Amino acid sequence: MNMKKAEDGQKNIGKFIKTLRERKGLTQSNLARALKTSQSAVARMEKGGQNLTTNLLSNISEVLGQNIFSLSDTADFEIVGGKKLSGSITTQYSKNGSVGLLCASLLNKGTTRLHGISRIEEVYRLIKVLESIGVSVKWTGENSIEMIPPKKFNLKKLDTDAAAKTRSALMIIGALIHREKNFSFPHTGGCKMGERTIAAHKYGLRELHVSITTYEHGYEITIHKQGLRTNNIVMYEASDTASENLLIAASLIPGTTKIEFATSNYQIQEICFFLETCGVKIDGIGTTTLMIHGIQEINKTIEYHNSEDPIESMMFISAAIVTDSKLMIKRCPIYFLKVELLKLKYMGLKYTVSKEYFSHNKRTKLVDITIYPSKLKALTDKIHALPYPGINSDNLPFFVPLASKAKGVTMIHDWMWESRAIYFTELNRLGAKITLVDPHRVFIEGGTELKGAQIVSPPALRPAMIILVAMLGAKGRSILRNVYTINRGFENIAERLRSIGADIHVINSI
Repeated sequence: MNMKKAEDGQKNIGKFIKTLRERKGLTQSNLARALKTSQSAVARMEKGGQNLTTNLLSNISEVLGQNIFSLSDTADFEIVGGKKLSGSITTQYSKNGSVGLLCASLLNKGTTRLHGISRIEEVYRLIKVLESIGVSVKWTGENSIEMIPPKKFNLKKLDTDAAAKTRSALMIIGALIHREKNFSFPHTGGCKMGERTIAAHKYGLRELHVSITTYEHGYEITIHKQGLRTNNIVMYEASDTASENLLIAASLIPGTTKIEFATSNYQIQEICFFLETCGVKIDGIGTTTLMIHGIQEINKTIEYHNSEDPIESMMFISAAIVTDSKLMIKRCPIYFLKVELLKLKYMGLKYTVSKEYFSHNKRTKLVDITIYPSKLKALTDKIHALPYPGINSDNLPFFVPLASKAKGVTMIHDWMWESRAIYFTELNRLGAKITLVDPHRVFIEGGTELKGAQIVSPPALRPAMIILVAMLGAKGRSILRNVYTINRGFENIAERLRSIGADIHVINSI
């Protein structure tokens, strides 16, 4: 009986390895080369006929970017800090653009082929939600997906567990209202950074004749008996996901819908570009006032390329700075980094920027940025986020490890999120001098030497990532525990950091 259980367990692990390999668009030969073994050995593994040592499973986990054998379903990073980075690294595709495009694609009754979709946990969760309601989702390449919606969505089978783990799932509502008159939707999750209401979604959709009622188990969405209507909407707040939801919703309401105080962040522009590819005319892209000229139907084959992630570009910029390295970051969306770079310029950062060129979507402008070792000084004024074109809220946390390098005292004001600033003080475990003033503000005394330590990753993506960045610059050995949060938003980050000289490894325990 025990032998039978062991064989079944080995077969299940083999199936899991095969699923992960296919998700990454790898052949058995590709995986075999990465593991320095034969294709026949990989075939035996996937059939459950190969003995799997913990060392082999660890190697497979690193290659496939997913922990395979920890019972707690977590993985840790071991970092030996203080190593210089060098060479160049290419910015990957946008996380927020990926999930927004997946949701917007539900508007098309035909086939949608998306390129540049991030292979990250956030995307996998959303795909589980889409597949649960009947959408056909197939990876056709390393970062390419083909989507075909069903004739009728099966919302009774919606994967509530997957939806509860990703706030992005809220943006499905904007498409579903064109196919369903009444439906239920679960509460959605995301990073834990204080209260995150859906008020901006609720009040905006109300103007389009969509009612959202909140209950303990979730939401009830009802379309007005007179049907959907165009309208002039003033956003309740500058919310990215709500702006996307309303863009998606307005696109299939014939006539003109005006949205004022919309955000013009990179993911909103991405959705606008995609919708224009679908035949929807949108005026005011890149501004806070959008005019959406809705159409009756989208039913054709659509092909679209997602652009690069400015937040990842900023992460590599900060990694280069904290390690005193010369590093080129390629394919950076410059119009979503200009204020960040200007602040860093006045802090003393030396860098060069290449000529602009276009992303694959032919709309987003990119540059290559080279960072040089620099001595930073604190700014006299506070650093805070603002809606685009100000410092992106997701980029603000990266100024925390940078301020720890800058001579003087820096105040960082994270006004948007309740309690996210509390996570910034985790860098004190590495030797930083950060004082929490209130749930939104910290003072950082720069010029302190960081040293290795062991820290449990916070349950929020950007705070977790700034700890990793700080560990790259901290002398000695560090352990960052439970990095699932980081895997939500960054693809193969340990492997990619190693490619530019970082001493970082995934560690697992049974």
